[in-house]
Amino acid sequence: MMTALSARECALDILIKIEQNQSYSNLALNRFLVASGLNERDKRLVTELVYGCIQRLNTLDWILNHLVKKGIDSLEPWVRQVLRMGIYQLTYLDKIPERAAVHESVQISKKRGHKGIAGLVNGVLRSYLRRKEELAPPARPQTLQEKAIAYSHPEWLIKRMEQAYGEETTRLALLANHVPPKVSIRVNTLKINRDDFVGKWNEEQEGEAVPSSVSPEGVIIKRGGNPAYSRLYEEGYCTIQDESSMLVGRVLAPRPGMRVLDACAAPGGKTTHLAEQMNNEGLILACDIHPHKMELIRENAGRLGITIVEPQLADARELPGRLPPEAGFDAILLDAPCSGLGVIHRKPDIKWSKEARDIDALVQVQKELLDAAASMLKPGGTLVYSTCTWEPRENQEQLAAFLSRHPGFKPDFRLAEVLPEQVRGSAVLGEGWVQILPHHFQSDGFFIARLVKNG
Repeated sequence: MMTALSARECALDILIKIEQNQSYSNLALNRFLVASGLNERDKRLVTELVYGCIQRLNTLDWILNHLVKKGIDSLEPWVRQVLRMGIYQLTYLDKIPERAAVHESVQISKKRGHKGIAGLVNGVLRSYLRRKEELAPPARPQTLQEKAIAYSHPEWLIKRMEQAYGEETTRLALLANHVPPKVSIRVNTLKINRDDFVGKWNEEQEGEAVPSSVSPEGVIIKRGGNPAYSRLYEEGYCTIQDESSMLVGRVLAPRPGMRVLDACAAPGGKTTHLAEQMNNEGLILACDIHPHKMELIRENAGRLGITIVEPQLADARELPGRLPPEAGFDAILLDAPCSGLGVIHRKPDIKWSKEARDIDALVQVQKELLDAAASMLKPGGTLVYSTCTWEPRENQEQLAAFLSRHPGFKPDFRLAEVLPEQVRGSAVLGEGWVQILPHHFQSDGFFIARLVKNG
């Protein structure tokens, strides 16, 4: 237990670990909080500081480079993080008094360093308070550099998104990335309907749950604690899943008795959604290349009471050579490895760890997976391709290239029919595909395409 550490010290340790070890922010934060011994209020502060400092990194460092004589890179990593946390509180957290933000930062510096460091931290933060107006990020950024500071995203990402969607849509999407994600769950329709689940949650958890307008099985948890620790979760009445992600299974729309392939299945969220729609009748071959994730698929299926999922350790690109010719599938879901740019609001470190050139390698893997899936689908079958990104090279361009290579496939224009009205009205719709951007529903950015193989 680490009860001796304050919330701010916990946040500092997590930020240092993420920066030094390139740890995933969500995993590092969750591990730390479980062992922290902090109360719920302090856990919320830790979460706010960790995600906030990573989300606003460009802006915070721009401010600090005006205040630290030799620049922020001249400082020790832990001092850099203390200052980022201090500036973040002074700039973005109205409920924390300025004197408290400065005092706590100085106290941590005294504890971890020497008087000189504490004096530096005190001087920098007090100087910021005097110059706060002068050091406000550009209110109407014009250049790419100004936008990178104001919206706190890397220049390459802003430039690419503006090329694809225009300036105003990009601005809205980038701002949406700074809004904390909603807590959403998918109701297990094998055990309970959505209205009954909402009633049970509100009664048992003394909480507030409301139906999602994005997904027919979705519920937004506004109050009542972490669903993962509730009886309803433990007994298999729900799965934690983002609203956009829930639409993937909806678009595939498998029927009971089908033979289905989930080509990149772990940890099994979409797999189990398919099984629920199939009324737990038929077969789902759930493949993944990571051995440790096989157990996650089994655990998820078992908790939900699903018996038709067959986990298999396999690279989907090699499956055509391993399966007998007659073992084709009625439907295939390819939720492909991608850049993850649609989930920045959930994993803010993604925007700082990715570079434009990283996408080229992913595009090649996606191409190979699509080609393999095409060969395993029965005539008349349905192929759904999805990613949690907005990058056109991984989405619309990938789809167009696939269709040019495989004339036996065509877009399924019925996709729009299975989408809720709100999604049809706000998201970007194309020929057999839908692109959800972060600001549309304050959910993950997702691309979903539905294709059919000629019979």
